[in-house]
Amino acid sequence: MLLVLLVLAGCSDAAQDPGPRAGDVGADAAGQAAAPGAAAADGTGAAEPPRPALPPERACYDLDLDAALAATDDSPSRPCTSPHTARTFLVGRLDRAAEGHLLAMDSERVRTQVATRCPAALPDFVGGGEDGWRLSVLRAVWFTPTLPEADAGASWFRCDVVAPDGRGGLLPLSGRLEGTLATAAGRDRWGLCATGAPDDRDARRVACAEQHSWRAVSVVELGGTGPDGEDYPGEQAAQERGQEPCEQVGRDRATDPLEFTWGYEWPSAEQWAAGQRFGRCWVPVA
Repeated sequence: MLLVLLVLAGCSDAAQDPGPRAGDVGADAAGQAAAPGAAAADGTGAAEPPRPALPPERACYDLDLDAALAATDDSPSRPCTSPHTARTFLVGRLDRAAEGHLLAMDSERVRTQVATRCPAALPDFVGGGEDGWRLSVLRAVWFTPTLPEADAGASWFRCDVVAPDGRGGLLPLSGRLEGTLATAAGRDRWGLCATGAPDDRDARRVACAEQHSWRAVSVVELGGTGPDGEDYPGEQAAQERGQEPCEQVGRDRATDPLEFTWGYEWPSAEQWAAGQRFGRCWVPVA
């Protein structure tokens, strides 16, 4: 007997999948502030005021989910040896110049710069390739200066990694996160699992280190990445494109190739517009 489970991801996965929103970033990834005594560009020899310092790299913070999804964060950093829920993995500078004037920090162009750069940089930090973070609970969040900080000359962005706990909060982070999804132990700890079948409304998505009965095991590519590119193929087409590969994954992982269950979820039109151009195959675990 063949049991087939098809799942539509109908709600936004923003807490789990904050997808890219378009744009490019001109970043000074080295993260160095200008020297306090730098000479003025007009050759007068007058000292320019120092550029505002960037946030510390590899810093840690104790944030709740609401704070992690906010545009700005002024909470103090803490040693990564202390309890924390967010860890910085990239700091750089924003390109705010446009046609001879400085763009506002809350302008769409500035906001979308960092919203593209941080998710794109996450796979390099956590390891496991592009599919690594897609099959994990690890997500990128990002921050820019507050308006008073921007008025004082700050023009940086900060990318943090967080792990939603499936209960409206964030998991505590500990141990080495850099490259963790390139290891079996890291995937078993931070992998994307669920407490029930993907179509079970009462099921929670959890890290695979927690008790679970289903696991996301592979990705189905549905189109180009980012908000630009092809249009949403429609619910039926997105569903059909993942059935065969997910069924095969379920068969390959089953102890009995004639009796097995599998799940498939695909992006909604809203998620597609936000840049999620892939689906996930799920299988039950013993």
